[in-house]
Amino acid sequence: MSKLKIAVLQYDIIWENALANQKKITDLINNAENADVYVLPEMFNTGFSNNVSDFAEEYNGATVLFMKNLAKSKNTAICGSIILSDKEKYYNSFLFVKPDGDIIRYDKRHLFKMGGEADMFTSGKNRVVYSYKGVRFLLQVCYDLRFPVWSRNRNDYDVIIYIANWPASRRYIYDTLLSARAIENQAYVIAANRIGEDGNGIKYDGGTSVFDFKGTKICNASDNIESFIYSDLHITDLKDFRDKFPAWQDADDFDIKL
Repeated sequence: MSKLKIAVLQYDIIWENALANQKKITDLINNAENADVYVLPEMFNTGFSNNVSDFAEEYNGATVLFMKNLAKSKNTAICGSIILSDKEKYYNSFLFVKPDGDIIRYDKRHLFKMGGEADMFTSGKNRVVYSYKGVRFLLQVCYDLRFPVWSRNRNDYDVIIYIANWPASRRYIYDTLLSARAIENQAYVIAANRIGEDGNGIKYDGGTSVFDFKGTKICNASDNIESFIYSDLHITDLKDFRDKFPAWQDADDFDIKL
């Protein structure tokens, strides 16, 4: 596919209320434009909660079933992260759910120690790239954005999806790093963030946006407004640019120690 339409949702997550968030997301998507992929923020069903034992779900739990049913009914892919329980461990898991019910899972690698995440969750070990409709996606979650080695493009992906609960107090850093990741990896960058105030009193103002492979912001949501943004990703243009300016070929080799 030479073009893929992405819809990215920015909204005020209802604190620790999965059913209310599911209803809200369903209503918003049912009134949205059709897209090939719908992107939801990090912990879209609870907010950034460390009450993991109360809100963790099994892989076949209610929120995963909700994602599968919604993807099937809309005949599209749905992605976002939830608190997942797996073999007595907890993960901040990015789930990319296809309309046929197939699920691709990425467990967040970099856990936010300053917010207590590293005390509650287990760090993921695998970098995940997945091809959907001919477009290769790298899946990343929030704090991963600060660590460029983990997102290094070895010409193995076209688009990075960053889902986040990134506070308003660090918004400049967020915007700057998103553009940098697009430039250095010669890739589209999709960023989904929330708005509002969570149960810990942390405020979020959005910054949901899409950057092209030159680091230019090509669309963004208005701050503090619930909305979808839409963008067509032109993969042929991306490949033409990489062919003419193949900077990735000169990247330094390295190994990641897990």
